[in-house]
Amino acid sequence: MGIFPKKLDFFEIFEKASQNLIEAARKLVDLFENFDDLERRVKEIHDLEHEGDLLTHEAIRMLNKTFLTPIDREDIHALICRIDDVLDLIWASADRLFLFKITEPMEGAAELASSLKENTKAINRAITELKAKRYSFVQDLCIEINRLENEADRIFRKTIGNMFERETDPIKIIKWKEILEHLENATDRCEDVANILEGIVLKHV
Repeated sequence: MGIFPKKLDFFEIFEKASQNLIEAARKLVDLFENFDDLERRVKEIHDLEHEGDLLTHEAIRMLNKTFLTPIDREDIHALICRIDDVLDLIWASADRLFLFKITEPMEGAAELASSLKENTKAINRAITELKAKRYSFVQDLCIEINRLENEADRIFRKTIGNMFERETDPIKIIKWKEILEHLENATDRCEDVANILEGIVLKHV
C-alpha cells in the first residue's frame, strides 16, 4: 500500500491524518473562493477523504495488534476517529455542493471554511506537541481550537441570518443550509478532538 512505505507508529499516523486534514480544508477553501472546475476540486477532496479512511483503518489495525501503546488505547481510537469525522464532514460539504449543482458562491461560506482550516492547523500543531510531550503547549492549542470553534459559530450564525434575510429562493436556502451545517459540524468535531487531547494531557501531567 503506497500510503504506508514503512511501518508507522501511532503518532506518525496522527500526524499524517492531521496533515491530510489540513490539505482537505485548504482545498475546500479554494473551492468556495474560486468556484470553478467543481468536479475536479470535489474529486481531489474525495481522494483525501479516502486517504484519511486508509489511515484510520491502519491505526485501528495496529491497535488490534499492539500490546503496549504510547497512550491509552481508547484515546488512540477516539482521536483517530474524531479526526476522520472532521474529514468526512469536509468531504460532505464539497460533495453536496456538486450534488446540488450549485453554480455560485454564498457569502460567508468561504469565511467559515477558512476558520475550519485554521482549526485543522491547530490540531496538527497540538498533535506534534503531544508527540514531543510538551503538554502545556498542547493545552494552549486546545484553548485556541475552542476559540476558533466559537468564531466559526459566530460566522455560521451571521451567514445563516444573512441568507434568510436576503435569499428569496427556498430551494437554494435548503441546499446551502445543509452545506453550511456540515461546515459548522466539522468545527464542532474539531472541538471534540481538542477535548480528547486535553484528556490525554491530564493523564500525563
